[in-house]
Amino acid sequence: MVLGSGYVGAGAIRSLQDALGHEADLTWVSEVDYHLVLHESHRCIQNPDVREHVTVPVDDIKAPNTTFLQARVTGIDCERRVVELEDDELAYDYLLVGLGSRTAFFEVDGLEEHAHTLNCLDDALGIHDALAQVADEATPEDPATVVVGGAGLTGIQVAGEVAEFRDEHDVPIEIRLIEGLEEIFPGHDESVQSALRSLLEERDVIITTGEFIGSVDEGTVHVGEDGSYDHDLLVWTGGIAGHKELADAAVEKHERNVRFETDPTFQTSDERVFALGDAALVEQGENDHAPPTAQAAWQAATVAGENVARAVRGQPLEEWRYSEKGTVVSVGDDAVAHDVYIVPFVSTFSGVLARTLKKIIAVRWIRNLTDTPTAMAAWSEM
Repeated sequence: MVLGSGYVGAGAIRSLQDALGHEADLTWVSEVDYHLVLHESHRCIQNPDVREHVTVPVDDIKAPNTTFLQARVTGIDCERRVVELEDDELAYDYLLVGLGSRTAFFEVDGLEEHAHTLNCLDDALGIHDALAQVADEATPEDPATVVVGGAGLTGIQVAGEVAEFRDEHDVPIEIRLIEGLEEIFPGHDESVQSALRSLLEERDVIITTGEFIGSVDEGTVHVGEDGSYDHDLLVWTGGIAGHKELADAAVEKHERNVRFETDPTFQTSDERVFALGDAALVEQGENDHAPPTAQAAWQAATVAGENVARAVRGQPLEEWRYSEKGTVVSVGDDAVAHDVYIVPFVSTFSGVLARTLKKIIAVRWIRNLTDTPTAMAAWSEM
C-alpha cells in the first residue's frame, strides 16, 4: 500500500507497478485524486488557470489493476498492520508512507492563525484569492502590504509570483521577504544567494534578513526585540514537520518534527513500513539525511518502490544515496540556476537558459508520469 500522491507516492506507484506487475495487489491512498507538481504550484498565485497544467489525474498514472482510494489517513497501527482512515481502515502487508509534510510554525504566537501556507493546490489558490482581494482594495496612497516569512526556496518563489501579479495587474503592492538568518536561501553558495537577491530587488521586493518573527497578529508581524511590519497578507514558508496523524505510529520518529526515521533503504524500525520524502528522515551517513526537496523525492521514489518489491520477494534491499544535480529557483518569470554545469566554467546563471531549464525539469517529470503530449501541453505555463 502506498500513502500519498505527491512526488513520492506517484513515483513509487509507477516503480511498484513496473517491478511487481500482477504479483501483488497494489492499493494507493490519497486525500486528492491527482498528483500536484508542487515545485510549480506557486505559479497559481499569479494565474490560477495554471492548475490544469500542474496537476496530473491519478487515472493517468496508475495501472488498471492498481486500486485507488481517495481518503484522508488518520493513523497507522503497525501492530495490527492497518491504515486508519476517517471512516474505515485498510489492512496492509507492506506500507510505503509518502504523505509529505505539514508546515512547522515553531510555536510562534499567532502565526498559524494569521498566515497562509503553501503545501497544496488549495493553498496556492487561496493565496491568489487573498492577493486579488487586497490588491482590489489598494490605492497609491495606501498600497497593500504582502509579507512572506522564510526566504528558502518556497519563500523566494512566492515573493516572485506576488511581484509578477503586481506588475501584470499594475496594482500598488509592497512586498517584504523576511528571513531570520543572515542571508536568503540559507545554506547555499554565496553566488546563488547573490543572484537571487538581485532578481528579487529588481522586482522591488524588500528583503529583511537577520530578524526572526516573534509573533503575529491580524495586521502586524513582530520581529526581533521591538520591530514590526504591517501586513494585509502574510504567507509563511519557514519550515516543515511530519503530520500529527502519524505521531502514534509505532516506528522511530524525530522527537520534535514527527518525521519517520529510516535507513538508506527507506525501511523504518518496522520492517514492513517504508517512508521517504518530507514524511521521513532518510539516513545518508552519520548525522546526515536526504534533503526535503522535489529532486531528492524523484530520485528516491524509484528505489523505494523497487525496495518494497524486493521485500515482498524476500530479496536484499538496495541502499540509496542522494546525488545533487544542481538547483533551479524561479523568481517570477525569471530563474536562477546553480551547479547545473550546462555553461562551461559558470556555476550560477540566470536569464533565458535558466528559465528554459526550469521548464524542462517540470515537463520531464510530467512526461515520466504520463506521456509526451501531456507534458508538452504544460510547457507554456511553467
